[in-house]
Amino acid sequence: QVQLVESGGGSVQAGGSLRLSCAFSRRTYRMGWFRQAPGKEREGVAAIYIGAGSTYYGDSVKGRLTISLDNAKNTLYLQMNSLKPEDTAMYYCAAASFGTALQTLGVTSYNYWGQGTQVTVSS
Repeated sequence: QVQLVESGGGSVQAGGSLRLSCAFSRRTYRMGWFRQAPGKEREGVAAIYIGAGSTYYGDSVKGRLTISLDNAKNTLYLQMNSLKPEDTAMYYCAAASFGTALQTLGVTSYNYWGQGTQVTVSS
């Protein structure tokens, strides 16, 4: 079992920044950040492979969001800059205990999920 606890969400004006944190109980193969807005499907925004450190981003967030990992603190981060109203969503931390994944940012490529933290961006 892997426990994931997100924090850092909140309300911010467009153009602002937030940093999300995800405390995890043990290392896995890869971790990611997903978001889900009301009435929409859950979308993968960023992922990192723990061993290689390689990162992946969704097209809508490239250049604005940065995923990073602090192994000493067992914490995953998502730095979000230049936020837009369309970034408003519940953000979830996810982890995968299996290595093979067809889509690094696919929902089915992760088997552990946090409870989520809300991000609201006003115009």
